Amino acid sequence: MDNNNLIQWDLDLIKRYDLAGPRYTSYPTALQFDPELTAQQLVETGQTSTDTDAPLSLYVHIPFCAHVCYYCACNKVITRNRKRAQPYLDQVYREMAQLSQWYSKDRVVNQLHWGGGTPTFISDDQMRELMMHMGKHFNLKSDDTGDYSIEIDPREASMDTLSVLREIGFNRISLGVQDVNHKVQEAVNRVQSTEQTRAILEKARSEGFRSLNMDLIYGLPFQTLESFSETLDVVIEMSPDRLSVFNYAHMPDRFRSQKHIEADTLPSAETKLAILQHTIQKLINAGYVYIGMDHFAKPDDELAIAQRNGQLHRNFQGYTTHSDCDLVAMGVSAISQIGDVYYQNEHDMAAYGKAVDDHSTAIRRGVCLNADDRIRRHVITQLICHFELDYAPIEQRFGLQFKQYFAAEQVELAHFADDGLITLSNTGIQVTNRGRLLIRRICMAFDSYIPKQQPTKGFSRII
Repeated sequence: MDNNNLIQWDLDLIKRYDLAGPRYTSYPTALQFDPELTAQQLVETGQTSTDTDAPLSLYVHIPFCAHVCYYCACNKVITRNRKRAQPYLDQVYREMAQLSQWYSKDRVVNQLHWGGGTPTFISDDQMRELMMHMGKHFNLKSDDTGDYSIEIDPREASMDTLSVLREIGFNRISLGVQDVNHKVQEAVNRVQSTEQTRAILEKARSEGFRSLNMDLIYGLPFQTLESFSETLDVVIEMSPDRLSVFNYAHMPDRFRSQKHIEADTLPSAETKLAILQHTIQKLINAGYVYIGMDHFAKPDDELAIAQRNGQLHRNFQGYTTHSDCDLVAMGVSAISQIGDVYYQNEHDMAAYGKAVDDHSTAIRRGVCLNADDRIRRHVITQLICHFELDYAPIEQRFGLQFKQYFAAEQVELAHFADDGLITLSNTGIQVTNRGRLLIRRICMAFDSYIPKQQPTKGFSRII
């Protein structure tokens, strides 16, 4: 086993450093998005700072779900009325036409993702229509070499739908599973048989989808170390290419659906840590590579290969192999990253629809990166993707002396080194096996927006 794949578990360190903190799907994070910046300011900065020869990544947010999953913190609309989808899609098409005028320039779309909500809420014909519009406005690949993925609820997707998805160009799917234990499923209002999940996987493999991801959640009601271990046994037997194992953050004051979950049914903090420790070790023993945070992949998966080659990247969809792509996102609450700009669409459905109808765009808030942001973004991305940082390329790229530029951070880094989270040298930073689980906390040292030595508000806990 590759020693770099080992996680050293230090409970005392975890308890000391397990504060709330960003997931660093962007830097600056969404908390720095400013509603005072106009759409024109954000778009113009994006257009002037982007590389128009670089490829694109496209994202579409489809918010509809037929059923509410009580744990969910996504922006969603719970409805069984399928007729609500078409007016929304028509608005997305109007927004898409505007986005293509701003950013397309015939740039090749290397990555595409439909998320939600439940993208398979829309009909097969609507899926064909949506992909047709994307192909009309953007330069989609037709040779199946793109990274084109969609999130699937096995309760919502028929075998015919899998065939349609493959037909219109998807070659990756991500399945929401969360837990296979029936008592846990009932407690979160997501009863989904293992047979349903397995049938989708088998159909996807027969259709030629080249990558299958499964999402699991630890910390849900009635989960125990033993019950989640049994879930892992079932999942490992299904052999997905990638696994995301998320921590359930119980914040009922922020997410209304979580009010249905009784706090006293949740596993204790100690049990959650035990579940996480067991999960990491069990998946590593089963042959998966620990990519970072909550992601695992088989050694021959593109994520694992990109990490070995130093080419892994991170954006609003998590870890990705497409560091060279601008992310053009459409739909309610969707977040784009264009050049030196991040911006987010209106979060409310009615506000999104009105904004698109009135202006062909729904940009609500965003941030324009300054020179310091760009440097810190690069440092944080390197650490969270590769668990190491070489000073020389950064010094050359940005024209600075690393230790001099980050003089204020040296005290905190020295504390990390004393505690065994990192190894410091004259040439760089190496995150230790003991520090990998706490990578978010290490990255926080380089976050100029977080008050030093203080817990942060607005974020979930690191572990």
